[in-house]
Amino acid sequence: MRPLSELRPGDRARLTRVGGERGFRRRLMEMGILPGTEVRLVRSVGIGDLIELEVRGAYISLRLSEAQSLFLEPPR
Repeated sequence: MRPLSELRPGDRARLTRVGGERGFRRRLMEMGILPGTEVRLVRSVGIGDLIELEVRGAYISLRLSEAQSLFLEPPR
């Protein structure tokens, strides 16, 4: 397993674990970011250390510090 923060733009991976505080985990799960979901890193934005993900056809931005609490495995 590796953290989401290590993906490069264009990489796809399957989410295996959502970590972090309870409120953060709940917010992500409400947006469909659940274990077993495939994610794709669209881009990294230098301003504010943001990353943009594609999850189930939606685009979601997270802080890099938040992405370090999401763990992935390569897609099957």
